[in-house]
Amino acid sequence: MKPIWYFVGLILLVMGFLIFANGIYLLINPPLIKTVLSETHPSIWWGLVMVAFGGLLFMKNKNKIVE
Repeated sequence: MKPIWYFVGLILLVMGFLIFANGIYLLINPPLIKTVLSETHPSIWWGLVMVAFGGLLFMKNKNKIVE
């Protein structure tokens, strides 16, 4: 059995990649209505943070087995 942190890392990795991809899409095709902090591109930054943390959890718990 895998530890719960393996699956948490996997979910963060996938969700972070999707948010990052959405941020890249919005960078290429900006929306017509801009928000106050849209110039900082928060979806790119948070996507990268989630990918990094999810990858760390995933790799750290990849080979662990809980009895």
